[in-house]
Amino acid sequence: MSSTVAIPATEARRRLGALPLTLLLLAGLAGTALFAGARFGLVLALGLGFGLVLEGLRFGFAGPWRAMIERRDPGGILAQLLSIALVAAVALPLLATYPDELVGAQGRIGWAMVGGAFVFGAAMQIVLGCGSGTLVNAGSGNAVALVALPLFCVGSLLGSIHLGWWTELGALPPIVLSGGAGLALTLVALAAVAVLVVALAAPGTRRIQRHHLLAAVLLAGLAIGNLVVAGQPWGVVYGLGLWAAKGAAALGADLSGSGFWAAPVNAATLHGSILTDYTSLTNIGMILGAAWIASHRAGSLDQPAPRLPLRGWVAAALSGLVLGYSSRLAFGCNVGALYSGIATGSLHGWVWFAAAFAGSAFGLRLRPWAGMEGKR
Repeated sequence: MSSTVAIPATEARRRLGALPLTLLLLAGLAGTALFAGARFGLVLALGLGFGLVLEGLRFGFAGPWRAMIERRDPGGILAQLLSIALVAAVALPLLATYPDELVGAQGRIGWAMVGGAFVFGAAMQIVLGCGSGTLVNAGSGNAVALVALPLFCVGSLLGSIHLGWWTELGALPPIVLSGGAGLALTLVALAAVAVLVVALAAPGTRRIQRHHLLAAVLLAGLAIGNLVVAGQPWGVVYGLGLWAAKGAAALGADLSGSGFWAAPVNAATLHGSILTDYTSLTNIGMILGAAWIASHRAGSLDQPAPRLPLRGWVAAALSGLVLGYSSRLAFGCNVGALYSGIATGSLHGWVWFAAAFAGSAFGLRLRPWAGMEGKR
């Protein structure tokens, strides 16, 4: 005698409601591959993977840093360090073997870079989202992220326009740890940070939760795939600034006077299709991947807006603008500077890590003053 398990009506409605988004994702993948090329379609698929993992496994950067600062819980940071180490173990040998086909995430250490990272760390704790976090949170229907994201794009554009002036204040050329020695130094440094974090942790917290461990491994695989397919590491900030630049150009703005956008590569990207910009594709994929997860999770896409005072919403908007501006000066966010920077041997990733973590401690102190805690 056979038996069937009845699906609750609410679950059935949620699955049915997610069907259009599923079809949209499949159509987007097929359309990108058809009109832009198979490689670009694959990069969009990798972006979807990033979104699915980050939202589906509740993994991020701002939250684990907050957990370590406020509760001395190191699990999330340990997972981040593990994921970076896994990528470095593959990426650095690949970069050494294929220097003409692959590039790393390099940045210049300077006053603007350090200051930008500190400010970014503070702002990301105000909105509880870094670059990837803001994208994923927006995709899952978070009202604060939906306010911050457009201004993040605008801030990134403004930062790119002013980048030349800021770097003239003083910056070193890119310093890269490469080859076998670079990999060894990177892994030893990651292990040292892990030991320090564990030593500072509260009793009973010295472990990585299973879902964070799985996320760390999956993100590493996706990041390696991004490097191999796109020829460049996983990043976020460039794509957001590009969206704002395209919007400004469409409204009649002339960006040819900007040293950043007048550079041949950036000028070509500005006048090309978003479907041929790798960072834009992974950004779009993260938003859609997070939205797909949220559409299958009860109460996610229709979550009510937090009950913030007016100054809280103003803080969210200003923080989005600051996140975009400061990340451009800092040569990336938690993804482009910290994760991909360290994993591909750029010394600026380590300096970014220290400055942004200090900024995060400061930003957490600003949250109540900014009205971001909300009423429960």
